[in-house]
Amino acid sequence: MSVWFLSRFLLLLLLLIALGGCSKSPAEYVATDITGANYARDFHLVDQNGKPRSLTDFRGKVVAIFFGYTHCPDVCPTTLSDFAMALKKMGKDASRVQVIFVTVDPERDTPALLAQYVPAFNPGFLGMYTNEAGTVALAKEYKIFYQKQPPDENGRYTVDHSAGTYVYDTRGKLRLYMAYAEGPDAISKDLSQLLAESD
Repeated sequence: MSVWFLSRFLLLLLLLIALGGCSKSPAEYVATDITGANYARDFHLVDQNGKPRSLTDFRGKVVAIFFGYTHCPDVCPTTLSDFAMALKKMGKDASRVQVIFVTVDPERDTPALLAQYVPAFNPGFLGMYTNEAGTVALAKEYKIFYQKQPPDENGRYTVDHSAGTYVYDTRGKLRLYMAYAEGPDAISKDLSQLLAESD
């Protein structure tokens, strides 16, 4: 083998190694990666302050959207608490995340109640709502389930509902589905990973 051929071969080998080192390996998430899903594309809601909102309002932030109701005894407060703790772990990057709580119980969850309940977990969290027909349409678009249960003798009732969270990247693309009770560590890891992708 000639010296010229050997030097060319080594140069090509070094170039391939260098290029391989520059390529990014696929991100690994704790949550389920649903990139490319053709549902949960957008929302048109009103926030707790009476302001109409859609997904484009939060472009530049990672958005986590969760469906529930303020009288929920377990899933909803746990999820909101987990996200609040996750954002504390993220430090200054927390300002680049928007958590949205959408009620599936607009009959009871008035704007005033949402404004009292949701920010109690984190002042930056937003509660959102629509009317009954809008809630039905939104549930269809997001493929979530909710069902009001018969009231007790005092008129109190619960609402069965899906417990996962959808997460969008900073460009407004649906990326992740987080199952219930993943915990603050897993949540902060995945949110930080999505933010890192946009840097």
